Amino acid sequence: MKFTFDRDSMVKEISIAQEIITNKSPISILSNILIIAENNMLTIKATDSTLKFTTTIPVDIQEPGRTTIYCDKFMSILSSLPSGDIEFIQEDIEVTIKPISKRFTAKLKSQTSDKFPEIGTSENVPFFDISSKDFKEMIKETIFAVSSDHNRYFMTGVYFVKEGDILTMVATDGRRLSCETKNIVNIPDFQPAIIPTKILSCVLKNAPEEGNIQIAVVDKSVFVKFANVEFSSVLIDGQFPNYKKVIPENLEQSIMVNKADLEAALKRTTIMAEKNVNRIIFRITDGELKLITPETESGTAEETIPCRYAGEPINLALNYVYVSEPLKVIDSENIVFEFSANKEDGEDANITKALIIRGEPAKDYIHVVMPLTN
Repeated sequence: MKFTFDRDSMVKEISIAQEIITNKSPISILSNILIIAENNMLTIKATDSTLKFTTTIPVDIQEPGRTTIYCDKFMSILSSLPSGDIEFIQEDIEVTIKPISKRFTAKLKSQTSDKFPEIGTSENVPFFDISSKDFKEMIKETIFAVSSDHNRYFMTGVYFVKEGDILTMVATDGRRLSCETKNIVNIPDFQPAIIPTKILSCVLKNAPEEGNIQIAVVDKSVFVKFANVEFSSVLIDGQFPNYKKVIPENLEQSIMVNKADLEAALKRTTIMAEKNVNRIIFRITDGELKLITPETESGTAEETIPCRYAGEPINLALNYVYVSEPLKVIDSENIVFEFSANKEDGEDANITKALIIRGEPAKDYIHVVMPLTN
């Protein structure tokens, strides 16, 4: 096999392959990429056995063929070279990398392609189009809320469901829940799916900001295509919790704060928070929100910012991570906390049940949080 390729074009595709492969796998071939040179196109494939990646780039082929090479070492060589054309020559198990513009040669050992796992084809898969911007927004606003507890594996992915013309993505770890909906017409029905975060992270990082991408949910797999790239992944098998029951209704009270004010106050006050507990107290009074970090061996901190609220004083204990993370993805000037408070005789009211965090003006995204016990 012999072909000439553009260094920059190859680096772009191999960097995506690196996100897929695993160098810790007991199956060494999974640390390799499959390269197929034919019809002046180079097909590159990578997999970790559950997530699969395929791409094509134009190359100048002198001798067609196929092989597999160690991805990380190939990428390290390419990264060290300047832009320009590079020759790829395979003879038996040896692959030679020769840049046209440099007197440099690297030789890599290859493995035969018949050892590489079958990636299959998406031919005849019923794809539908969706705005890349919309889909990436749905991923960004939910993926951070998945569970890291693999004993609850069915919560380690993002739930993707269609009801009528409404597409919904939901993620939860049992203490908080992020939910994003989009009204999109002309999308065929598909079975609800729990999508692993790895493929969603790859799409979020590599899909374009403009235009459409193609998605298909079939049997136990999900496929995503855009430009010259295709990802596919095995879905997570399990029953996702009934997320609609988690979202509280008929909440009686709310406060509204400026997002920039809240982010800055959280950044300062949480410096003094106890690590691994991440506890912060919100003390809400007429027109003011006071953020207080409980006293630790290092000390304490507090800051008061204005808010829109009129009523009796209220206390709220939260994991501040569950507040700061949704703030990063809410694109609104103001933030609203909706809740119902309980009051005991002689005491300030406390929020003990799930509350909703959302932007103002309201959009299609909400974040549900369970308070900490006081």
